Amino acid sequence: MSARFNTLPEWLRWQEQLHVREIDLGLERARRVLEALGLPPTTWPVITVAGTNGKGSTVAMLESLLRSAGLRVGCYSSPHLLRYNERIRIDGVPIEDQPLCEAFARVDAARAAVSLTYFEFGTLAALDLFSRAGLDAAVLEVGLGGRLDAVNAIDADVAVVTGIGIDHVEWLGPDRESIGREKAGVFRSGHVAVCSDPEPPASIAAQALSAGARLRQLGRDFHYRAHADGWDWRGVATSLPDLPLPALSGRVQLQNAAGVLAAIEALERPALLTPAVVARGLTSVRLPGRFQILPGSPPVILDVAHNPHAAVRLAETLAEQAPVARTVAVTGMLRDKDAAGVFERLLPFVDVWYVCELDSPRAAPAAQLAAALAGLAAPGEIHLAASVPEALEAARAEAGREGRVLVFGSFLTVAAALALQAQSPPQQNESSAPMTDISAVRCVERR
Repeated sequence: MSARFNTLPEWLRWQEQLHVREIDLGLERARRVLEALGLPPTTWPVITVAGTNGKGSTVAMLESLLRSAGLRVGCYSSPHLLRYNERIRIDGVPIEDQPLCEAFARVDAARAAVSLTYFEFGTLAALDLFSRAGLDAAVLEVGLGGRLDAVNAIDADVAVVTGIGIDHVEWLGPDRESIGREKAGVFRSGHVAVCSDPEPPASIAAQALSAGARLRQLGRDFHYRAHADGWDWRGVATSLPDLPLPALSGRVQLQNAAGVLAAIEALERPALLTPAVVARGLTSVRLPGRFQILPGSPPVILDVAHNPHAAVRLAETLAEQAPVARTVAVTGMLRDKDAAGVFERLLPFVDVWYVCELDSPRAAPAAQLAAALAGLAAPGEIHLAASVPEALEAARAEAGREGRVLVFGSFLTVAAALALQAQSPPQQNESSAPMTDISAVRCVERR
């Protein structure tokens, strides 16, 4: 088979232009190509994760716990932060360029004249790679929605829906009921569906009933309780007291972890749910960009929060931290996000703001973000910056030794900060260091 391209960057650039629309929800194209690929039926369980917020944390904990039990796990997630390869992991290791290019070539040959979106191409490549990897289990993260997302082309043995918030309304609907209905489209007849949202929209249960899925709901079918030394979890047939807290920051992670344990219990393999396995999995989980703290002076907190529901969770986690002299925020967002709704939740925690442009045609102009902050009468100075690196450099100097920097608003914002960190680890900044001469200028200030 002659491959269209030889390198991963070539494949990805071409895929970005292949389909007429960047987002084009529907299963027909993916299912046609999946059939043409002729992949053998899966002999291992598939756990599919949908939701507005908490998906990434849930996927990471599922992967960590299953691997802690000795299973060989395939994991598909999106988007990536630094390298596309992060999206497809086998046994915890991101896929290398060569096998990924070979999978792209097989998908390309199988699709014939079928046009695929960037996300559909990657999803099919992941499934192709997993079919060849000798897996014991797979964890798949929905990209957008659930019912019409390419991941839903494969049946889930267990489906998980995490927290439901308002996002992607142009594709999923204007309210939690319609969004929940789309997310719950991953449920399957005769299989367990887990919902870890403590106050889910009624559409979740209605969709489970319609699909013939067996719904297990947080607070009804499984429960958790935090205490001073850790937390307790109780499921349908299993109780696990005195568990260690997840390595991921924030009490909200107990909600996600409770759903993870409910999903693993649904696999009906007791060896996966022993106290030792769960403890190893919870304490070894890692997830870049979710309240990730880069050490240094000042410390830099990275969080991909980009909708109001995620901002509430970020605010709660910030409130759990020790107080600091000042917090300087660096933020860039996409123009289809509710910037004012995100900023409003974080106003009590930020003393100085740096808003910047992202390297994306979907980016919101920095002036638009600054105007949203001004409309909220945000306390402290608001600066414009041309890029995340420029804003981050200035924010570090502004925060000084006694402060902290908070980077949030988009995967692209966090990715730019991580890329800068990878190139040159942050040096300690003296509180007396002058403001770096960047293109940032103060645009508004609340007196």
